[in-house]
Amino acid sequence: MIKIGLTGWGDHPLIYRPNAAKQDRLFDYSGHFPIVEVDTSFYAIPSVKSIEKWINETPSTFQFIVKAYQGMTGHLRDENPYETRNDMFEAFRQCAQTFQKANKLAMVLVQFPPWFECSAKNVQYLRYIKQQLHDFPIAIEFRNQTWYSKDRRQATLKFLEELGFIHSVCDEPQAGVGSIPFVPVATSNKTLVRIHGRNVFGWRNSGSTENWREVRFLYDYNDEELYELAANIKELEKQCEEVYVLFNNNSGHHAAKNAKRLQEILDLDFEGLSPKQLDFFEGEF
Repeated sequence: MIKIGLTGWGDHPLIYRPNAAKQDRLFDYSGHFPIVEVDTSFYAIPSVKSIEKWINETPSTFQFIVKAYQGMTGHLRDENPYETRNDMFEAFRQCAQTFQKANKLAMVLVQFPPWFECSAKNVQYLRYIKQQLHDFPIAIEFRNQTWYSKDRRQATLKFLEELGFIHSVCDEPQAGVGSIPFVPVATSNKTLVRIHGRNVFGWRNSGSTENWREVRFLYDYNDEELYELAANIKELEKQCEEVYVLFNNNSGHHAAKNAKRLQEILDLDFEGLSPKQLDFFEGEF
């Protein structure tokens, strides 16, 4: 089974009804895709009240991929708002449990920064992550090439499999040690494919300009590239039960268009979506 979605639901104008209110965007989104990544949880762990609102706004079969809070992954540069690390993980566990109790948690995505290299210390931290989040399916995404070096790749994949981690397969710019290669290998009954675009310049220059967030994921996949991705996704489907595909190339609002085109290439028909009041989007991508 292959499911396609986007990272976040708040900035995809192509799939909203004309003049739709901001608070209706999740409902509109769930009329097109069966999964979504909750990326706001990276910046602040959402309240149970907010989560329950999202749950109630989406169909019963809709699922959320919840991104781990930045304090859990080593991204946090400011002071941690939680008194202890245990408090932080407990707050996140309550967040994930709220989705899980409603049968709407696809997985927790733990994405590490480019400086999280393959080392004994970081391997131990991955074991700690497993211990802290053992009640949930966990996807691990690396951003450092050392995990996939020629002499470590197989050991990395074996380690993920042994701990029951979901492998996050990434399509992203190949821009040195702070990027990882596309490795279409499943390590669990689920696989996550995150599609970040192939903008090498934006990837390498992140943080060096004021508008780097606007250009980092600025990329529009062409048909040849999408057919190549589709072939790899089909091969992944043979290795596991479910493949979750998320488009993150949205600096120029290309994610929804590319996701719809991939859905067409793979000949997928998603059932149980929210009703669309207008089919204004179909056929325009």
